[in-house]
Amino acid sequence: AQILVESGGGSVQTGGSLRLSCAAAADTYSSTNFMAWFRQAPGKEREGVAAIDTGGGTSYYSDSAKGRFTISRDNAKNTVYLQMNSLKPEDTAMYICAAGRPHWTESFKPRAYNYWGQGTQVIVSS
Repeated sequence: AQILVESGGGSVQTGGSLRLSCAAAADTYSSTNFMAWFRQAPGKEREGVAAIDTGGGTSYYSDSAKGRFTISRDNAKNTVYLQMNSLKPEDTAMYICAAGRPHWTESFKPRAYNYWGQGTQVIVSS
């Protein structure tokens, strides 16, 4: 069974919004303390976009996401969300959910996460 399942991707025009969801298996959610969204565009490295401490709720954002994206969690549903507003063509990528137990200083390092979803595609057209 898939441990992390993303949904909510799609195609939007510049300035549009999308809300991504990542549903975790119960044991995955309870055994990890951070969930994050990464993205990867063709030919580029995977980069962290937003991360959240699922216990305390502290969130972290990349410079490109600050002010436009909001990460949140619903512990009752074992689900993390990424609200993306004011989307730009450069936001086009596969968005991938991750779960793990990183130190907060490594919240955007892929090697710090144990579990990964399949990803959901986001396309922003100009």
